[in-house]
Amino acid sequence: MRTPPGTPPEPGAPGLSDATRGRILFGGDYNPEQWPEETWPEDVRLMKEAGVNSVTLGVFSWARLEPRPGAREFGWLDRLMDLMHEHGIGVVLATPTSSPPPWLGRLHPETLPRDEDGRTEWWGSRQHFSHSSAVYRRRAAAITEDLAARYGAHPALTMWHINNEYCTTDHGDEAAGAFRRWLQDRYGTLGALNTAWGTACWGQSYDDWHEIVPPRHAHYLKNPTQVLDFRRFTSDMLLECCAAERDIVRRHSPAIPVTSNFMPMWVGQDAWRWAAEEDVVSVDLYPDPRDPLGAQYGALVQDMTRSQAAGGSWMLMEQAAGAVSWRTVNHPKPRGLNRLWSLQAVARGADAVCYFQWRASRQGAEKFHSGMIGHAGEPGRGFQEIKEIGAELALLAPHVAGTRVPAGIAILHDWNSWWAGAHEGALSARNDYAEVLRAWHRALWEAHLTTAFAHPEHDLSGYRMVVVPQLYLLTDRAIENLTAYARAGGTLVCGFLTGVADEDDRVRPGGMDERLRDLFGIRTLHEWWPLDPGETAVCDGFTGTLWSEEIEPGPDAVVEARYRGGELDGLPAVLRRGTARYLSTLPEPPALRALLTGAAEQAGVRPVLDELPDGVEAVRRGGLLFLLNHGRDPVTVEVPGSHRDLLGGANVRDRVRLERLGAAVLAP
Repeated sequence: MRTPPGTPPEPGAPGLSDATRGRILFGGDYNPEQWPEETWPEDVRLMKEAGVNSVTLGVFSWARLEPRPGAREFGWLDRLMDLMHEHGIGVVLATPTSSPPPWLGRLHPETLPRDEDGRTEWWGSRQHFSHSSAVYRRRAAAITEDLAARYGAHPALTMWHINNEYCTTDHGDEAAGAFRRWLQDRYGTLGALNTAWGTACWGQSYDDWHEIVPPRHAHYLKNPTQVLDFRRFTSDMLLECCAAERDIVRRHSPAIPVTSNFMPMWVGQDAWRWAAEEDVVSVDLYPDPRDPLGAQYGALVQDMTRSQAAGGSWMLMEQAAGAVSWRTVNHPKPRGLNRLWSLQAVARGADAVCYFQWRASRQGAEKFHSGMIGHAGEPGRGFQEIKEIGAELALLAPHVAGTRVPAGIAILHDWNSWWAGAHEGALSARNDYAEVLRAWHRALWEAHLTTAFAHPEHDLSGYRMVVVPQLYLLTDRAIENLTAYARAGGTLVCGFLTGVADEDDRVRPGGMDERLRDLFGIRTLHEWWPLDPGETAVCDGFTGTLWSEEIEPGPDAVVEARYRGGELDGLPAVLRRGTARYLSTLPEPPALRALLTGAAEQAGVRPVLDELPDGVEAVRRGGLLFLLNHGRDPVTVEVPGSHRDLLGGANVRDRVRLERLGAAVLAP
């Protein structure tokens, strides 16, 4: 009998209150093992000067802590923990399991992951571990156990940090066995699996569990549901590794919160499930300083992270003080951008602003990745800006720490839908789920409408408006949730290619679930018409991009915009029935912004401020108004009434001037 899918847990991490105690944590990864011990006192002096109150230790220290099997060298970490406590700097202590020592791979090659071509990923970098390896899990648990036993009661310890940026996939033999066990738990019988996977196509039916392997290199297109389940399995296996280490450290220090840092919009983790297993939700965020929409991307990740923390405060675990080390061209941040993006994170709910890393490395793969202290040292612009940021965060902390960010609009997002829609046999390789999601968030961000994110099965009743940029895969429970929300009077705006497939990536009859077709007033969805590069769809009042659909409206549907010209001439581009709208194309950015703004007005959702200058972002958090100028020219913002700018201490009446990349935080 097939195991029915459970409702995804509501995000429930309690935020940072246990770790911050009314402060904003400020600091970052500290890798002192890369430096002579004589450097440590100087580091502490500069940390105090910069207002650093938190450092993360031990992320990549497994080989230092256990240089050979079973050895333990904790003396250097003892001295560091004591040094941090002596100077009032809290420690986020990491389990070092993201980077196993070379001896583990040499002695136990089965701990090394293999890609879909069977090639081994060797040591010499990081993340070189198989999540399904019994030896890896046993060794990871052993070092975690000893670390937790030694430091679980240390007065410097403020938080546990499990592993680092979980992202490893494995197609090896041990992973194959684990995959089969996972499938047996999910489906129960081979008959149920064959039905779910549609193995009648191309004669793929399985008669023995041992015939099933991960989706390795194949002659042609892989089975899409097999690939989908392998993504689900990989997320679950990594979560098992994380939870095992979490349970160890909790046993030794139950009052200390636990986190593991997400990567922004990372495709490989179902972060809704992960966030429910953490005490603190944290993220690493690296927008490109040359991207004109870098701030919008940052806002998207921040809104999503806050939502995974159930609307509470969250932790910016990593950002760059300047350049990174993985882009084709790694540009530094212009003067003021580090401060501006740090304040943006606080505006959108962060109670911790941290960096990778404290001191720029002189050797290794990341030697050109910036640090809070760059290669220019103490006199460098980077460190001088760090000191200014630390001082301002200390000023803001009493007013902002622990407060919440109100949002009347929810954007629905689900990793299962992302995974399913990314299959190589999809209708259009140009349909990039992440880019569609970003386009819809951008429209709301530019309209100064603060958003939250939600899973399609979560309770949506607290939102005046719900938008669905694209959810190709929807469970029955999710569909019932959406239809109930709209029929209760909620404003729902939905994008193309939504509700096409069920949880097994099986196309629903009619090409879209009939409950959704009824909701939006669609009698028949005749054909999908994806657009070629450079091709557009002319619609009433705007141009559509990327996609179009041949839709026949029902008798009580209102056509708000039609296609003009071409094969779809006269057919609906935007369709409404009651409070539910369906967009069968992706409108160009100004048009999408206008459409969503109009829907928000009808739903009773207003911008934070009206008539803001271009490039200015406005966010309310608690009783404060954050104004952030992402432009390169000074601007004046109208803010009726009297206010006090907490950053400069000046009293403001009716208007405030923001310098290039400037900011103000206004209190009543």
